Amino acid sequence: MARLPAAFAELEPFTDWCLPSEYDRFAKRIDSSMDELQAFYDAAFPRLQESEEYLKGVALDGISDEDRNLLWLFSSLVTVSFPVEVWRQPRVPDSGASSIDVVSAPTP
Repeated sequence: MARLPAAFAELEPFTDWCLPSEYDRFAKRIDSSMDELQAFYDAAFPRLQESEEYLKGVALDGISDEDRNLLWLFSSLVTVSFPVEVWRQPRVPDSGASSIDVVSAPTP
């Protein structure tokens, strides 16, 4: 069963990045190898503008699971872009704040 809209079917191998929270996305980034981050980035980044245009036409009220997954997938792309483009590693270099233990979940 497809987890993404049909127009983005080639990104199905990366649906494990369809994560609903910043905490989940950060944890996956930290737990991923640089090769895994690069593969996701290389597949998703060329589709970023197209996904933005597509999602602009989607109403958030009653959003489909496929469209929500696409939104979460590209939220994850934001999470991996800096490690891929700048640091060349999943963790922030020399920051002390590069562990999942320091991330706190939002409180209501």
